[in-house]
Amino acid sequence: MRIVGRAVRRLLRIPLLFPVVLAAQVSSPPEVALERPLAEALDLAVGDTVRLGTAADSVGRLFTVAAIYQPNADPAEIAKRERHLRLHLPDLAALLAAPDRVDRISIGLYPGVSADSAVSLLNRTAYGYRVYSTESIATESSQTFLVVSRFHRAIAVITIVASAVFLLCIMLLKVEERRMDAAVMRFVGVRRRTIFSALLLEALLVAALGSLLGIALAYLAGAATNAYYQRFFETSLTFSLITPGIVSFSVALSLLLGAGAGGIAAWRLVRTRPLVLWGRG
Repeated sequence: MRIVGRAVRRLLRIPLLFPVVLAAQVSSPPEVALERPLAEALDLAVGDTVRLGTAADSVGRLFTVAAIYQPNADPAEIAKRERHLRLHLPDLAALLAAPDRVDRISIGLYPGVSADSAVSLLNRTAYGYRVYSTESIATESSQTFLVVSRFHRAIAVITIVASAVFLLCIMLLKVEERRMDAAVMRFVGVRRRTIFSALLLEALLVAALGSLLGIALAYLAGAATNAYYQRFFETSLTFSLITPGIVSFSVALSLLLGAGAGGIAAWRLVRTRPLVLWGRG
């Protein structure tokens, strides 16, 4: 009787456990994933409970922070200063009270399938939506960056023209200081070609040294710009990028402008008569 009584009591206890377990499963809040800047701003960690709603004064629903992720660096989102979180689609639909409704979806294509053909086919299939290719969306969202790029290009052209004029003036003044030396060399029989080559070589040397100094300053300015704006926007984006192509173009342009300015100044000097250079003509 004692053994049977224990068995009966155990059987009576078993059904009482199921409502407790089921209630715990039903009452557990749904999960949400927060991006790292948002979690740091709100001082949240994995396992914390938050209340989300469609408005500041709404009651909302409870969610459990299940993950904290690092968002990808996106230039189109950097200026918006927005914070994001991710929900399961049923939980998001229940929170917004808008089931079976989406704003945007992404469609992946197999390799070799033309995006333009897929866009044309899907747009003819039904109405109520509009399909765009990734390239067209990227082009549309990059208009601001194109304007900034053109603005920078215009500034670069103006800077190059102004620096060329400034370099020419410096070379003319530099050559004018060599009038006595050029006159003496002419008197002792040094040919014009030799004087011209020496002055041109000196101009190229000055241009090369200026290029090296400019590249060093550009790298320092770029590093300072990236350090400041990456910390300001809390992102890993590269705001200032100096590529080998830019360095090569800058050096070639500097040598070309230096050779042009030095050649003009040297040609002006060697064409002057020695007596005039000496101040007697």
